[in-house]
Amino acid sequence: MDSEIKEEIPVHEEFILCCGVETQVLKCGPWTDLLNDQSANRPKLLIFIITGNPGFPAFYVTFAKALYSLIKRRFPVWIISHAGHALVPKDKKILTTLNDPNAQEIQDIYGLHGQVEHKLAFLRTHVPKDMKLVVIGHSIGCYVALQILKHGPELPIIRSFLLFPTIERMSESPSGRIATPLLCWLRYILYVSSYLLLKPCPEKIKSWLLSVVLQKMNVQSDFPLLNLLEPFCLVNAAYLGSQEMMEVVKRDNETIKEHLPKDPSAPSQVVVSF
Repeated sequence: MDSEIKEEIPVHEEFILCCGVETQVLKCGPWTDLLNDQSANRPKLLIFIITGNPGFPAFYVTFAKALYSLIKRRFPVWIISHAGHALVPKDKKILTTLNDPNAQEIQDIYGLHGQVEHKLAFLRTHVPKDMKLVVIGHSIGCYVALQILKHGPELPIIRSFLLFPTIERMSESPSGRIATPLLCWLRYILYVSSYLLLKPCPEKIKSWLLSVVLQKMNVQSDFPLLNLLEPFCLVNAAYLGSQEMMEVVKRDNETIKEHLPKDPSAPSQVVVSF
């Protein structure tokens, strides 16, 4: 099945300017511009994947392809990067959005709440208003997915799947106890060291280092992952992580309860999977 997924399922890579920030979007399936597609074959539903941190969509391509195959290729599956976690390669063009109403309004866009507004702005400006949405969040992407339900009530979200969610007490978890001092108190050392070590490093050496690391991790990717070694992206990932530790404390039971079905026999709008 893996070989079939790699060979047959098209994945289109785009870099767009969303809220004034370079954003990578990987689109699984033949549909690349749903907003301007007026054909009778335009799908009526979009599956929208929000990554964890760091927000590199390339790590989710295999999952997206498998999902696309399981739904018999009937609906597009899109993966969006977090703001500040992607830089446009020199050989790629960036697409601008003329009607982005939030481009100048989002403050601290690389922070946790800014990432929520970034995803809301994308859905409002790149997806038809009448298109149904299935939102899939992974890790901190689950927190973002819940916030989208809370702050985007006009969006026609029929289901939100929370995969391995980090939606409460992050700093108290075993990994959080280690990450909190590193990300909250020592992150400036990480900032300086990443710029000193990686910024002057030639692209060829970065590519070689990355291939060695990915081979050790047994990870394969159809798209370049050089953003993993870009100081700008690493700094933003660390900054987002520090805010996660400080702000993701109490589970948003109110939002979850609001989107549970009144009829116990009906399917829930929020589905949690560990």
